[in-house]
Amino acid sequence: MDTRSLVMHQAMLADRTRLRAYDDALAWAVRPGDVVVDVGAGLLVLGMMALRHGASHVYAIEGDPVTAAVAARIADDNGLSGKLTVIQGDARTVDLPRRADVLVAELMGNIGPEEEMPEIVAAVARRALVPGGRVVPQRLTTTLTAIEFDDEGWGVWGGDALGYRLDVVQQYAEPAAHLHFFQRPPTRLSAAVPIGDSVLGATEHGVSTAPRTLRITRPGTLHAVMGSFTADLAPGVSLSNFPSYLGCNWGVWIWPVRHTPVVEGDAIRARVVLPEGVRVATDWRLECGISRREPS
Repeated sequence: MDTRSLVMHQAMLADRTRLRAYDDALAWAVRPGDVVVDVGAGLLVLGMMALRHGASHVYAIEGDPVTAAVAARIADDNGLSGKLTVIQGDARTVDLPRRADVLVAELMGNIGPEEEMPEIVAAVARRALVPGGRVVPQRLTTTLTAIEFDDEGWGVWGGDALGYRLDVVQQYAEPAAHLHFFQRPPTRLSAAVPIGDSVLGATEHGVSTAPRTLRITRPGTLHAVMGSFTADLAPGVSLSNFPSYLGCNWGVWIWPVRHTPVVEGDAIRARVVLPEGVRVATDWRLECGISRREPS
């Protein structure tokens, strides 16, 4: 297992809020004797949770051959060979020996669906889930929000950074998305506007590329448009990367813009551009422009 993959798994396993949320959701979803399919199983944490909550068998599907081999060793080391089967392959084409009662997946990227979670979960649900089977998460929503940073990130390139002007940097930075982990909460200049809302297991699309309007609701300096997600795992159980929490393994998606004063009533017209076949959120682009409020 290469270092980058190992570090990714370390971050996910250290995210206690994520683990607690999935544990609570599986406590709701799994009934004694259920068969569970874990899509994108990684190092089996969700599958082992499902067994703890009464599953009779877990089919753990993992696409990466190295990760699948490590997962099989973990199953053996924990004496789970008779209760947990690791299957290496594309979950969309795998045929299980029997249909599952519960499908669980943790395929959320930093903006939600960039790892094709809605498409993959829908395909597996059709092939492998019993009628009326339960899916965790139940829903995945992605939103865009206009923000002003609090003296960090793209917000430092302004006219007063530690008493100096650094705003010239804005003229040299190429427009590109990046991920950010907030040290201090930003100011939300607009409401969060959905660009994707998928009922997992039923909806086969991730995000819409149709234009959206982000209406400014408070005056400030527009620094960026932020993309974030919320996954509703089970009734009363959700995970979100904004507002964030200590130990969150997901960053938020940031599309920086030239620092621009805005007032209530201004509007940002934004449209996500998705390069074909790209599953990395930082390769997503945003076309955006500002329309000013008409003077009264």
